Amino acid sequence: MKSIERFSGFANMYEEGRPEYSIELIDKLYDSYGFLEVSIIADIGAGTGKFSKQLLDRGSKVFGVEPNDDMRSKAQKVLGTYGRFHSVKGTADLTTLKDKSIDLITCAQAFHWFNVSSFRRECERILKRDGRIVLIWNVRDISSSINQECFEIYKKYCKNFVGFNGGICENDKRIQEFFHSEFERVEFDNPLYYEKDEFIKRCLSGSYSLTEKDDDFSGFVSLFKTVFDNYNIDGKIKMDNKSVAYIGTIKLS
Repeated sequence: MKSIERFSGFANMYEEGRPEYSIELIDKLYDSYGFLEVSIIADIGAGTGKFSKQLLDRGSKVFGVEPNDDMRSKAQKVLGTYGRFHSVKGTADLTTLKDKSIDLITCAQAFHWFNVSSFRRECERILKRDGRIVLIWNVRDISSSINQECFEIYKKYCKNFVGFNGGICENDKRIQEFFHSEFERVEFDNPLYYEKDEFIKRCLSGSYSLTEKDDDFSGFVSLFKTVFDNYNIDGKIKMDNKSVAYIGTIKLS
């Protein structure tokens, strides 16, 4: 199955289950890395617009580039009131954006799906000189018992599961290759708190997750309910998590 198609049917669960990114990270981008209210930003692999919304809330103009029709349609509904949001049907290597039209490029929770060299070439084409690129993930703390137990459930039941965040690790070789090893890494705590229904939606929001069409779905969900029951305090659990960003430029011809 193509990566674009894996997200079909996941838009509602993704929008309801996936968290936003650390406010401290957004502050850092605008305080220290050239993000401005007047910036024109391409958010590549925008999904349902989780990260795009946080940029729009700062007043920036955002082109949300997303190839999956379900995800893009959801973003259009969620962000339709933002006059500076522009939904674009495009891929990481064919965004359809104009040459040298973009001040900054962001990619939240999506870079691990891309062909590194093709994405880099497209960034070179659409980015203005000295424009920065930011690759962002919400990263679960795998030392946390809750996250370890969730990992084992996914590993047992989900054939497409290769690890959280597509198997991307700290200073991953794909990130090194993309930036030619010239980048900065920043991280901020972003703990997530869920009630039971919210936690289940989070667990089912991954593209690798089982769905109601799968035979093992009921047992799969029951395991996550057990995890919640074992760890909740007063009806909520805490999931240890950080928002991590890799920030750099690429030399333009």
